[in-house]
Amino acid sequence: MISAVAFLTVIGRGRTPDASTFRWFAFVGAAIGAVLGGLWWVLEDATSPLVAAGVIVAADLAITGMLHLDGLADSADGLLPHLPRERRLEVMRAPDVGAFAVTIVPTVLLLRWAALASQPVEPGVLVGLWSMSRALLATVPAWVPYARADGLASPFLSGSHRSLALGVLPGAAVIVAVEPAAGAVAVAAALVAGVGVVALARRRLGGFTGDVLGAALVVTESVGLLVLTETV
Repeated sequence: MISAVAFLTVIGRGRTPDASTFRWFAFVGAAIGAVLGGLWWVLEDATSPLVAAGVIVAADLAITGMLHLDGLADSADGLLPHLPRERRLEVMRAPDVGAFAVTIVPTVLLLRWAALASQPVEPGVLVGLWSMSRALLATVPAWVPYARADGLASPFLSGSHRSLALGVLPGAAVIVAVEPAAGAVAVAAALVAGVGVVALARRRLGGFTGDVLGAALVVTESVGLLVLTETV
């Protein structure tokens, strides 16, 4: 579990992932969601929804070290332009950002903030959604090949198994329990969106990368929040 915490948060950074790391993704996601949900619960009566939502978005970035947002930026630059496969991987590995990242990242952050600010957020929704998004990531290597010969995800790819797909169920159940009317729709839309990112990477890269996993995570959470906003 410690290796999963170190990989998904700023706590314990530098610890090498191992084959057991994926097994703890859903639990670590639930813990992050619980921290954010608790912070929201404290802030909702202490300040305006706009400020509270901004703090939650910032806190999430701080806890995760912006690792997943960086994956979203690199994936936007690598997957969206018209480029040959080899060039896409080079672009995603480069430290700079391009026009697609500059457009996509602020848009996603704005939408996440708007979704949180426009509705009374139940802390349980964040627990379920954050757990579900990471459980989805844990099962991707069991279904999709890795697009690089080496990379950030290389050390622990063997730890993924198709049975880990069941890890999305507890998070999904929490969301549906908290938001019975809209939860099922949000869960379905979020999972379709996350899988869609991976499918796009499979088509354009021949597989996934660590950046693609980060992008899929951010997209899964964001779509879930947005759908709840529309249906609540």
